[in-house]
Amino acid sequence: MRAVAKLAKKQRRHEARLFLVEGPQATREALECQPERIEDIFMTPRAQERNSDVVAQAERAGIDITVVSESVLEQMADTVTPQGVVSVAHFQDVSLDEVLGSTPRHLVVLHQVKDPGNVGNIIRSADAAGVDAVILSEQSVDVYNPKVVRATTGSLFHVPIVTGVDLAPTLSSLKSAGVTVLATDAGGDNLAEVRSQGGLDEPVAWLLGNEAHGLAPEDQQLADRIIAVPLFGQAESLSLQTAAAICMYETAFAQNS
Repeated sequence: MRAVAKLAKKQRRHEARLFLVEGPQATREALECQPERIEDIFMTPRAQERNSDVVAQAERAGIDITVVSESVLEQMADTVTPQGVVSVAHFQDVSLDEVLGSTPRHLVVLHQVKDPGNVGNIIRSADAAGVDAVILSEQSVDVYNPKVVRATTGSLFHVPIVTGVDLAPTLSSLKSAGVTVLATDAGGDNLAEVRSQGGLDEPVAWLLGNEAHGLAPEDQQLADRIIAVPLFGQAESLSLQTAAAICMYETAFAQNS
């Protein structure tokens, strides 16, 4: 049990190549989409009663469930009030070459994005918008951070995720594969006008930067075009995850219309 709790620490996760999946919904999604990645499932008796479908999924996948007390599960979980289910899952390595080999039309690249909640919510929105893959630079938060995993609510098991990339050569590879790189900045071209002009119809990758500072000028220069999300009220700006969701959905609308 202590070994499971230690997976809350990045060094231990990467040594073991295992991470925590908390809550019944995320475990449900993992069992539905990628059961082979689940190593262990721990549940309290009460959680077993409430989540009989998860128990049945685990049985079909041939995965044993270890029943533990609420106090033991609290020690394993990263949250203060866990929902009675903690699973342990294997890392999955997805390379940029694999992603490009699938001829993607819609990608998201996160560079120096540090907030786990932002990354998790962007992955969840990317899943909903039908994004083909999410790519994280080596300067971004660890995608297996428990807060990231929780915020994805299971979408981590739906969307291919490439991690630890060097930004410049990655963007160069995207461009060589025929993907247009679009960066976001308040001084860019109006997103609505870009969409109406067909600028989102072809394969695109959204390049999104740090929550507080955005993209450095030298990183913006790596993009093919700078795009701004228009503001119609008096707000100074949008949060990163809101801007990301708007950009992804505008692209989804353009490419699926």
